Amino acid sequence: MTLLLLAGLGACDKQSPPAGQGPNASEEATGPGQSGAPGKGGAFSYTIDRSKAGTPAPDFTFQNPDGSDAALKDFAGKPMLVNLWATWCAPCVAEMPTLDAVAAEYGKKGLAVLTISQDSQGETVIKPFFEKHPLPHLKGWIDPENQFGFHYNTGMLPTTVIYDAQGKEMARVVGAMDWNSKEGRALIDAAMAS
Repeated sequence: MTLLLLAGLGACDKQSPPAGQGPNASEEATGPGQSGAPGKGGAFSYTIDRSKAGTPAPDFTFQNPDGSDAALKDFAGKPMLVNLWATWCAPCVAEMPTLDAVAAEYGKKGLAVLTISQDSQGETVIKPFFEKHPLPHLKGWIDPENQFGFHYNTGMLPTTVIYDAQGKEMARVVGAMDWNSKEGRALIDAAMAS
């Protein structure tokens, strides 16, 4: 039953983007669904968008897992993978173990992997989520005002943005990607080489 739910939810529609501004307006590459066919849905169905490459990282304040303030500039000098997700989003949850694997391997090499929740209930749902799921290399940052979601304006969760070490956007992945895949690792390796 879980697989049927995941197959039906290629990505969680967070908000409907204005006409002409969805992922297809600047589509570069579409990833396979679980069935292996491009654009057919599934747990891992995504679009890679490079139309915002070179854009500086936003300077919003969000919350550390301990409740203190954080900002992307706190990770200056490191490449970053910024993942917007929510506990209620099945593709987001399916993607989390692959992000944990990336954090385990690339975190010690300098990549900052930030999983920033867009849950409106904040810590009351994030803390139990991380207690229930074995994701030892990820932390539950919180964006209580959904500033990142509005800024990236993809209308979908998950959305992941890759930044180079200078804090400039390289690519964004709209939808769930298997970050252990060849394409996922290529995006990370490009950021690491920046």
